[in-house]
Amino acid sequence: MKRRDFITLLGGAAASSHLWPLAALAQQPDREKRIGVLMPFAATDPALNLAVAAFVRQLQELGWVEGRNLRIDYRWAAGDANRMQVLAKELVELQPHVIFARSTPVTAALLKQTRTIPIVFAVVSDPVGDHFVESLARPGGNVTGFTNVESSLTGKWLELLKEIAPSIKRVAFIFDPKLAPGGGSYYTRLIESAAPSFAVAPIAIPVHDAVEIEHAISEFVREPNGGLLVLPDGTTNLHRGLIIALAARHRVPAIHAFRDNVVDGGLISYGIDVVDLFRRAAGYVDRILKGAKPAELPVQLPTKFELIINLKTAKALGLDVSSQLQQRADELIE
Repeated sequence: MKRRDFITLLGGAAASSHLWPLAALAQQPDREKRIGVLMPFAATDPALNLAVAAFVRQLQELGWVEGRNLRIDYRWAAGDANRMQVLAKELVELQPHVIFARSTPVTAALLKQTRTIPIVFAVVSDPVGDHFVESLARPGGNVTGFTNVESSLTGKWLELLKEIAPSIKRVAFIFDPKLAPGGGSYYTRLIESAAPSFAVAPIAIPVHDAVEIEHAISEFVREPNGGLLVLPDGTTNLHRGLIIALAARHRVPAIHAFRDNVVDGGLISYGIDVVDLFRRAAGYVDRILKGAKPAELPVQLPTKFELIINLKTAKALGLDVSSQLQQRADELIE
């Protein structure tokens, strides 16, 4: 278990006077820069706190220190799509030099408010399809960043789910159309294309809240040989505890996109290392603060993926995790 990082918000700016000698002025801290940070989840989310802490530490390593030459304004949407819009407006009105955003809906909310303030995103699935950028190589506007998927990822999810639970013949993929890229069409297209290779029937389950999640999963498990693919969006993350509990109650294998779901009791996850992505995003923020333009910084694909398996959950589901699969895992939770 990783130790939780806590972020301390510090304020203050260096003062100077035109009456001071030039030598004294040269010793003063750099002029303070201001960045906004808009996150889709609650400030109490442990996994998100860990990632944001890594982002801040990387900024420090690059020479940006809160209270000396940097001010950070944080906003946390707690999974509320409407609140994302309100907070996006708040941050834009502060006129920061750059805004760091996680997720597709958060980036979309910010772009409704500004087409001039630079935005660096992370964990966005389809920035071209959602019209955030003109192309990955040449973003062309005021936004750039780091995606969380590549075309082969959905096939990898189905492959791993089938490997850990070979009897699966039906896979329900859960997502919120309000928050998923393309209203869910982005993942639907990829999953339906990959499913025949693994002899599984894909079933889309759009949900909007906890009630719909519970009803949908309860209906799906009425037939045998089913598995769940929990797609990454604000609603599935907000209710990940419920989804994990329902999967355990109905004894249905489920694969997730993020490590923290497996730490919380989920069966298996395969996806990006979010902490690593946040560190890389800090590098783009640094470059923009030093004068680079988002339009000229290419959108980058993820480079680091991790496979996590919860052996305790597998045992409770009656699944025998092969030694080969265990050896390939980046982390085993027992």
